[in-house]
Amino acid sequence: MPTTLPLELPPRVWDDAAMREALRARDIGAVFRGCQRYGVSQTRLATATGMTQARVSEVIRGRREVEQFAVIERIAGGLAMPDDARRLLGLAPARERRTAPEPAAFELAAFPEILRVYPRQAGAAEEIQRAAVAAREIDVLAVRGLGLLALNDSLLRASLPHSHGGLGLRLRVLLLHPEADAVEQRAAEIGESASALAAGIKLATERLAELADSGRDVHVFWYRMLPTWRVIRIDDVLFAGTFTPGWEGHESAMYKVTRTESGPLFSGLGRQVEALLAESHCAV
Repeated sequence: MPTTLPLELPPRVWDDAAMREALRARDIGAVFRGCQRYGVSQTRLATATGMTQARVSEVIRGRREVEQFAVIERIAGGLAMPDDARRLLGLAPARERRTAPEPAAFELAAFPEILRVYPRQAGAAEEIQRAAVAAREIDVLAVRGLGLLALNDSLLRASLPHSHGGLGLRLRVLLLHPEADAVEQRAAEIGESASALAAGIKLATERLAELADSGRDVHVFWYRMLPTWRVIRIDDVLFAGTFTPGWEGHESAMYKVTRTESGPLFSGLGRQVEALLAESHCAV
């Protein structure tokens, strides 16, 4: 099964007249070009749709057509097309919506360390990026980290501090060990092959090594336990989600947590990160 990392595109992409005409014509090349107009790279289209970058380029340039129903369905899923766009493409509405309900499931006033609950990572993206620009320390606990740091248009990579070339920032990233037994279990939970998941982890590690080679204080660690929490700690603010069967980390509800005198979430999740760092393999 191809590796996919779905895109989060603004709704106006699918309201564009040219895009809707491309969908009616099942012109995937024009659909890809429409996405490019909103800043989506060929590489990102490839990771979203389970295609190679070379194949995406051929489709965009009109040298190859996409006609197989299974491939079109995969592309629609990777681009997270809304139901009206899927109908224009000749597809049935999505059978499953993985969106967590808003608002929070409890009264936040009773938990002062929890500043906000987002239904999924996309809702917190701008806030996370703004915080990262001024950060002195960032810790990330993920599975493969492609959508967080490894790709050029990932959540955090472009937001790392630019002053002094990003020097002065300490970045520690925990990824699942590509040879851990947990890789096979996690891959099965999200309907992916273990080899594809492991390859994604290795790619993310290589891309993060590029940051380290540029002189930044970047370290990557591989842990072996089954992933449970997904954590982005930026100085004294922490954004946390979960990994569960059938859900990618960015689809989970996300909690924004700050350090308080007696708050258990910030201290507990921070303690888990430190414990994993202590027993993990340093890959970069």
